[in-house]
Amino acid sequence: MFATKNLVSHISQVPVPWIFEHFCRLQEKLNGQDVKIKSLFNSKERTPSMCVYFNPQKQEYRFKDFSSGKGGTAVDLIKEIANVSFYGACDLIIEKYNDYILHNNGGYDIKEFKQASKYKVVSWDTRTWTEKDQYYWLQFNIGSRMLEEHCVKPLSRYTMVKDDKELNIHGHYLYGYFTKSGQLYKIYQPKTLEKKFIKVSDYVQGSEQLKGSPTLLITSSLKDLMSIKSLRIDMDIIAPDSENSMIRKDLMINYLQSYERILVMFDNDEAGTKAMERYHEQYPMIAPIYLLNMSKDPSDSIKDFGAKAVREKLFSLLHINL
Repeated sequence: MFATKNLVSHISQVPVPWIFEHFCRLQEKLNGQDVKIKSLFNSKERTPSMCVYFNPQKQEYRFKDFSSGKGGTAVDLIKEIANVSFYGACDLIIEKYNDYILHNNGGYDIKEFKQASKYKVVSWDTRTWTEKDQYYWLQFNIGSRMLEEHCVKPLSRYTMVKDDKELNIHGHYLYGYFTKSGQLYKIYQPKTLEKKFIKVSDYVQGSEQLKGSPTLLITSSLKDLMSIKSLRIDMDIIAPDSENSMIRKDLMINYLQSYERILVMFDNDEAGTKAMERYHEQYPMIAPIYLLNMSKDPSDSIKDFGAKAVREKLFSLLHINL
């Protein structure tokens, strides 16, 4: 039997990886890698959207649940899943960890974590547009001129490298998102269940196509941006990397100074609603936040209900402000 001095009395004594491993019931030990699991806050989720990831700046593990928009530290996770205060979460963690110590010969083996390497896109080839591409984009009312304006190009393949491993991806529905200078910033592969987007670099989508309209709309994706833009409503439109990533503060301040009104419209689900609320909380001067209550997002709404119906719906939501 070991001495009770091994028991902990403060949250700082509990290894953060253990908290995630225990409460998320992970099947692997955390050692610098990122892990994706099904949301702990959405029991109906089919495709895992919750990520437990290593933050190299803070040298600790954190979580982000894209289904609900929740994220933060290990203690934040326990606060959410147990519905307790910060101190209640700390007490629960300490209690569970001490129980773990008593049943596992003294506790958790703490290692120095190193950020796990990740696959990086290193090369790609473009190809000509096909009828399959045309059919895919036109269902969202996005034509060749719009794709050209926003520097979307079809890809025949791309290559990713991690350490000494190389991964070559080929397919029919592969698209590269480029800046006007020709830099690839994202790969879009809509026919995959996971990894629909491969981020290559930071970029505010639509930022190079602004026309100086009095109203700026922030939406969740380049596809939504182009679909809304195809409706010919007098607005400038931008999209961050995703609705779960905030546009940098310095850029937002510049937009707030440049536009008479800023609106935010993300996906019609809990994650989209919470993302819009974050913008409104951080920038109260942003105009009321609007939701398109049709399909999940504007582009799917156009596909399901038609461009005319979506345009009329948007006008009914926004006509006072335009």
